[in-house]
Amino acid sequence: MNSLGDFDWNHIRSFLATAETGSLSAAARLLGATQPTLSRQVAALESDLGVLLFERVGRRLELTQSGLELLDHTRSMGEAAHRIALSASGQSQSIEGQVRITASDVMSACVLPEALRRIQAQAPLLQIEVIAANDIRDLLRREADIAIRHVRPDQPDLIAKLVQEATARFYASTDYLDRHGRPETLEELARHSFISFGSPKNMIDHMRPLGLHLTPENFRLGSQSGIVAWEYVKQGFGIAPMGKDIAGMCDGLEVVLPQMDPIVFPVWLTTHRELHTSRRIRLVFDVLAEHLTR
Repeated sequence: MNSLGDFDWNHIRSFLATAETGSLSAAARLLGATQPTLSRQVAALESDLGVLLFERVGRRLELTQSGLELLDHTRSMGEAAHRIALSASGQSQSIEGQVRITASDVMSACVLPEALRRIQAQAPLLQIEVIAANDIRDLLRREADIAIRHVRPDQPDLIAKLVQEATARFYASTDYLDRHGRPETLEELARHSFISFGSPKNMIDHMRPLGLHLTPENFRLGSQSGIVAWEYVKQGFGIAPMGKDIAGMCDGLEVVLPQMDPIVFPVWLTTHRELHTSRRIRLVFDVLAEHLTR
C-alpha cells in the first residue's frame, strides 16, 4: 500500500469533497469538475488503498469505516493545503466580513483568546463575534457560523471535526480544603459542597456514572454562568470539575482525589457546509482546529 504522500492530490481532494458533501454530483459542483471525473478519481484512490471508502445509502454516499479513518488524515492535509495557498497568495490579509463563533463562556474567556490573536494577525479585516453561551446554538438557523461543542451534532448538513479528547478533574481551593478536609474516597467526596454549573440535576446525572452519588443538598451555590460558578470555586465555596487546561491557569487550586482517573470529554468543532465556499469561515475554522488540537 502507498503512503498518503505518494497519492495524487487530486484523488484526495475528490475524496474529501465527496465525503463532506455526501454525493458525487455535489462534490463535482464544488470542485468545478465533472461527476465521471470525480468518480474515477475516488475509484483510483480506493484501488490504491485496497479498501472500499463509500457505500450508497439511498441517494447519499456514506463513508465506510475505512473511509472515516482516512477522512481524519486527509482533512488535516486539506486544511494545511488551504492555509498554504492563502499564505502564498497573500489572500488572508484581504479576507473580510463577520464570523460568529459560539462556545461556552468559560472556553470563550479562557481558551479562545490565543486563537483570536492568530486570526487577527492573519486576517486583520475580519470581524469576529464570540457568542459566549452555554446552550447549544443552531448552526442551521445561522445563529452562529462555527460552534465548539462537547457533543457531536447529528444533522447531516453540518461538518464536525473532533479536535480534542480533553480531560477534567475535580478542583477546590486550598482554603476550602484546609477548612473542610481533603477527601480520600468517593464516599468522602460526596459529603462535600459542590458548585453547580447550570442545573444541579444535570451535574448529579453526569457524576453518577463516575461512581459519585450526589444529591441536591450538595449544591448550595451555583450559577448558569460558568465563569461565575468557576469564580466561586476559586473563592473557596466548594468543589467542581474543570478542564485541566483551564484549571492550570489558576493559582490557589488543588486537584481533589488526584488518584482518580481523569474525566475524558470530546471537543467538537462544527460548522455548516459554507466551509467549502466561504474563505472567511474556512480560515477561522482552520485556525481554531489547529489551536484546539494543540
